[in-house]
This record gives sequence, C-alpha cells and structure tokens, in this order.
Amino acid sequence: MIIPKILLDKGMLTAAQLDEANALQQAEGLRLDRAIVQLGFLTERQLLEVMSTELRLPLVSLADARIDAETLRALPPKIVYRKRLVPVSRQNGTLNVATSDAFDLYAFDDIRLLTGLSIQPVLAPREEIEKVIKTHYGLGGDTLDELVGADDFDLITGIGETGEDLLEMAQEASVIKLVNEIILEAVNERASDIHIEPYEHQLSIRYRIDGILQEASIPSRMHRFQSAIISRIKILANLNIAERRVPQDGRIKFQVGGRQIDVRVSVIPMLFGEGIVMRLLDKANVLFTLQELGMDAETHQRFKGLIDRPHGIILVTGPTGSGKTTTLYAALNAIVGGDIKVLTVEDPVEYHLQGVNQIPVDHKVGMTFERGLRAILRHDPDVVMIGEIRDLETARAAIQASLTGHLVLSTLHTNDAASAPMRLIDMGVEPYLVSSTLIGSMAQRLVRKTCSKCQADYRPEPNEVPPDFALEPDEMLRRGTGCDHCRKTGFRGRSGLFELMVMNDAISNKIMERAPSPEIIAAARQVGMRLLREDGWLKVRDGTTRIDEVLKCTAI
Repeated sequence: MIIPKILLDKGMLTAAQLDEANALQQAEGLRLDRAIVQLGFLTERQLLEVMSTELRLPLVSLADARIDAETLRALPPKIVYRKRLVPVSRQNGTLNVATSDAFDLYAFDDIRLLTGLSIQPVLAPREEIEKVIKTHYGLGGDTLDELVGADDFDLITGIGETGEDLLEMAQEASVIKLVNEIILEAVNERASDIHIEPYEHQLSIRYRIDGILQEASIPSRMHRFQSAIISRIKILANLNIAERRVPQDGRIKFQVGGRQIDVRVSVIPMLFGEGIVMRLLDKANVLFTLQELGMDAETHQRFKGLIDRPHGIILVTGPTGSGKTTTLYAALNAIVGGDIKVLTVEDPVEYHLQGVNQIPVDHKVGMTFERGLRAILRHDPDVVMIGEIRDLETARAAIQASLTGHLVLSTLHTNDAASAPMRLIDMGVEPYLVSSTLIGSMAQRLVRKTCSKCQADYRPEPNEVPPDFALEPDEMLRRGTGCDHCRKTGFRGRSGLFELMVMNDAISNKIMERAPSPEIIAAARQVGMRLLREDGWLKVRDGTTRIDEVLKCTAI
C-alpha cells in the first residue's frame, strides 16, 4: 500500500505513529489505513481526502444527498448491508456507488456483474454511508436477512407460540443482535425513550428525541419478528415471557462505550401484541450544573441562595417530563461535599450520585415515601431529597423534616411556582406550616434548543409574533435551517425555562390568607419574579430557542 509513504511525505504521519499502526495491524489483523484511523492519528475524512487525490476517485458528502428511488433499486439491499456501500446516482448506464473502502475491488466486480451497469466508485465517510443505509433501507435490515434465511424463523406469526418457543426465538444470535441495534441506535441518537408498538400489519418503532417522537426507519418485514424482539427485551428485563395478558415492568443495565445506560422497561398488552416503552437513563446526560440547565445568572444566584440555606422546603414544579428530577440532581451536586450528609427517597432511583445516600421506594414491602422519610431522619442528614410529594402523609413528613432543621428538596405537579403552596394546602397542610417552612418554589419547562451547526438569522412573520413579545423593527431572531447534526429538525438538545419564587413576608401573608394564585403571583412579581413565558422570550432573543417552542409549553 503506497498510502503510508504518501502520508509520511506529506507530514501527516510520523514514523513512530506508522510503527504503532503496523503493530496494531499485526495484533488485530486490521488493514493499515484502518489501524491509523483507529489509533486516532488521522480522521477517516483526512485519509479519504488523500485517497481521493492519489486514486483519482471523487470524495462526496452524503449528509444532504437526495437519492431517487430508481437509483436505490439498482442494488439489492442484501449487497448494500453486506458490503456497506450505497448507490448515489445513475446516468447513461453508469452507477455511482459510494464506499468508504477504496480497496474492495471484488465488491465492485460483483455489483457490475449483478447489475450489468458500469460502476463508478466514489468515496464517502463510513458514518455517512451508515446513515443513508438506515434512512433508505431501514435499521437492522442485514440482521433481518439472517433471520429470513433461518428455517426456525421463516414462518413466525406471533400467534400461539409457547413459552419454550418464545425463549428459543429470543436467544437466537440474530434476534439478540437486532435488539442491540435498536437500543444502540437510540443511544446514538440521544433518545430518551424507545416506543415499540404492534399494529395489525406492521411494527412501529419510534424514538423520543428532545421531547418529540420520531419514527425510526425500519424494514417492513420486521413485523414478522415482533414476538422474538419483544421476548428478547423481556428476557433482558427479567420479565415473564410467557405472560402476555397483564402489564409488566422491569429494568436493563448495559454499557455503551464506557457509558452506563439504565433502561426502564414497561410492557402493556395491546390488541395486536405487546407494546413496549423503554426509558433510557444515561448518567452522562443528566449530571448537569445549574448553569448548564439553562438558568441565567440572576436565577442561578437566587436559587443557589436557597439551596445554601440550612433548613426549609424547596419545591420544583412542572408536568411529567419537564426535567424536575434533573434539576434536583443538579442542586444536590452543587451542595454535596464531605461536610454534609445527603439522603434521598426516590421512586425509582434514576441515577446514582456520588456522595449521596439514595433509598428506593418499594410499595410491595410497604417502603413508601412517607415511611422512608421518617426513617432517614434518624440518620442525621443535613439535606433530604424526596422524589415527589404525592399525598398528605408525605407532605407532613417533609414539613416535619424542615421544622427539625433539615433542608428538604422535592417535586410537585403544578403549572406555576405560585400554585405550589396552594397545592400543599389543598392536600391538607395547614397554611401557617406552609408559610413557615416553604422558602422557595420553581416552575420549569423544557424547550428544544436551536441547532448550533445550522442556525441562521431570520425575521418572523407578523402572525408568528404573539402580542406579549415586543419585536423591535430591525430585530432579527435565530433558527435552525436543518442539517445532518440535528436530523433536519433545526433543533438539538433542550434547555430549561424557569420561574423562581423566593418567599418573603408579603407572599407568606398571602399564603396564610389562602389567597388565590394570581394574588401570590402579583406579590412575587413585586420582588422580581420572572414568569416562565418571560424567561422564554429572553431565550428566544439570545437565539437559544424559537417563538413556537415557548408558545407550546407556556400560557399567558
């Protein structure tokens, strides 16, 4: 191979690096160019650029390529999956085929004989080729080909299998590989949930990415193997694969690239099979600082002042999926240290925090929030976190913990910060206890963030601007135009909107009077509380998100 000599001559590779690559090549049986990339001496694109010049093969970008259906039909999916190459264009009897391996000459000879066309290789990074394959041919198509070729799976109907049949199916190597691919794709796409939904003539797999469900591209024939897929997931989650009449819940733990992923599995019987939702809990994606959550400097300073207090109750409110638990974890991370003891009671414990003693709720044995909270107070904690205040007993236990000198953090389901004290009163807590222990409440929502790779200035149309957003005559906003980095959505990642109410005498008096939320809001506004919607407009102006995102999750 002349490429290493060229890399040395160009100064892109040192002799020592070449020796290390040669050693890896001999140890693992890799080709030398792949050993160079694996060691990180060059990126795949850098290597392809050199090959493009030396071999006189075009280097193309497939990120924004539009391939017509006729071109895609030129190659059988089996060849595409096996050789990891894709047809990109066809004209005058010549088929341009993208590959990341310029030296696989046998592959081009095979497809030349197969198609009867003249083949023109073009180079593209393997990652881009993989994305095109998943988009146009479907996730796991090569694995399905293996299943179709196996006699045991040729006539799977999903009806009437015994527990032994299901167990045998689920332990097939191809089924294991297929389920691994489904989960790995979700992890790579930053999905928080995987929805597997059976219908009469198809199996739907959807990923929730940045709060929005997006259909996974899968081959239509995957429907034939839904029983095997579902059984494999149930085995991983230690569930009863023969029981298909009642809901079941389980858990899976695995590692991807050194990252520990915890998956909560929920199985529910449906009309055409069992539906599964898998919640992916990635520890690396939840341990944020308070600033990383999207708090501006003023809100962060005021909230940090609350969590530094020696006692009192702090509530984080919002609907399910608004990031309340993540905010509590960020708060604990900000204060945890060798000089304080932190105990939590959670249902379930979603992430393990270093230096924090975490207790899981278990209703089967009577380990409730209220019972756990009363028990941990005997362990002399400084800070207590309760996963959620759901009933009067838990609320009273939290009040008692605060009165005895503990800082208590918890969540509550209310729409805004001002409704939190009234929610406790509605549960049955006396107003004087709420006003004397509650030191702050914070409502929050999550909005999708504008993609940093494709964001551009734009001027919204007048009908897109709500009355409470004052757009200056020459003001420009920012939005994502859609790129490969954000899956053509214009968004990547999420940021929080925050509404922080810090208690004072005026607000406490309103609570004692059982005043309605609007009066509490008015009292809080007088000392600088910013509403969720107002925080959203600030994030629209600084380019973090868009107007429609704020409108979706806030109300006037």
